[in-house]
Amino acid sequence: MSKQAYKFRLYPTRKQRERLQETLDACRALYNAALTERRDAYNFHVRQHPNYYDAATRSERSREIGITYYSQATQLPEIKNIREEYTDVHSQVLQDVLRRVQKAFDAFFRRVRHGEEPGYPRFQGKGRSDSFTYPQAGFSLTHDHRVCLSKIGSIKVKLHREIKGTIKTCTIKREGDGWYVVFACEVEHERLEECQEAVGIDLGLLQFATLSNGSTIENPRYYRKAEQHLAHLQQALSRKKHGSHRWKKAGQLVGKVHRKVANQRRDFLHKASRQLVNASGVIVFEKLEPTKMNKRPKPKADENGTYLPNGAAAKGGLNKSIVDAGWGMFQQFCVYKAANAGRAVLFVNPRYTSQICSGCGTVVKKELSERWHSCECGCSLDRDHNAAINILRLGRSLQRTLRSPVL
Repeated sequence: MSKQAYKFRLYPTRKQRERLQETLDACRALYNAALTERRDAYNFHVRQHPNYYDAATRSERSREIGITYYSQATQLPEIKNIREEYTDVHSQVLQDVLRRVQKAFDAFFRRVRHGEEPGYPRFQGKGRSDSFTYPQAGFSLTHDHRVCLSKIGSIKVKLHREIKGTIKTCTIKREGDGWYVVFACEVEHERLEECQEAVGIDLGLLQFATLSNGSTIENPRYYRKAEQHLAHLQQALSRKKHGSHRWKKAGQLVGKVHRKVANQRRDFLHKASRQLVNASGVIVFEKLEPTKMNKRPKPKADENGTYLPNGAAAKGGLNKSIVDAGWGMFQQFCVYKAANAGRAVLFVNPRYTSQICSGCGTVVKKELSERWHSCECGCSLDRDHNAAINILRLGRSLQRTLRSPVL
């Protein structure tokens, strides 16, 4: 069994949109209140015991404060007596808000323990809180294409595909001026027929992907195509008075274009990953780290402190193209689709995959601008195709290692 999400567009009436927004505002206020209570309680204990709560054990001993999800959930009946707007929100929706607070602090303490950048949980502003969830009950899907939500009503929904499995949770999400429902379902794995075909994939920018069999997947470059249109909209936004009605309207237009680009990219990645998983039994990728690849170049300075050219402009354009390609999302889609279909996805070290000759194994140094691989052994082919063959070879070696018994 695995979990799968189905997202559908909602078409609420004017009154239903107002109710959805009121529910969203109430959930945001509860989240901020729960976060404030935890922060104030923690600061109070630190002031009372400054030596006891040192930096080394702060994440561990903070649990001794006593504020947990259960302690805050027991206050909900009293809160409803004081704040009447919470009586118009389903009880499990409010409980899920407090669970989100608990998850945010659990993730914060985990990052502290592992020495990562902590990132203390933030208060939810009006533009950052955009969803609420019915975790178990309070929702139903009717046969006449409507979603019945407790305390809100029956809303028309466009079911553009069949829902498989058992619906577990229902999340209502706002994106711009549109509303969506997301059903999280528990479905059985649909195993595909056994396939012995193995393929190595080299991800790039000129071609989105080059396969070891010589075929390629074109790079659609959705953001690059919309970049000029976005520039005009952002210029219009910059000329509006901040906070005015026209400023908000111009910002909505910018956000609409960004959402379209994101939807186009996600649709392309879903289709490409599905075709790849259906056709291959083993898929081999390089173990890339896009977040590190997108880092800005460090500034260079001479002895007098004058900054020298460091290629920041060119690197900025490269970073934009890498983000536009969506390599990380593509690999994630392939991993979960392959797991459901009974396929295998392997990741290998990307070191020298473009430099080593796929014919004889000799290292042939090439600049990034050189797009053709030529070796003295007579091997001559596209640089990315050569890298894809090397990636497949490394994947087969890794597969043999995983299958060998441990001594």
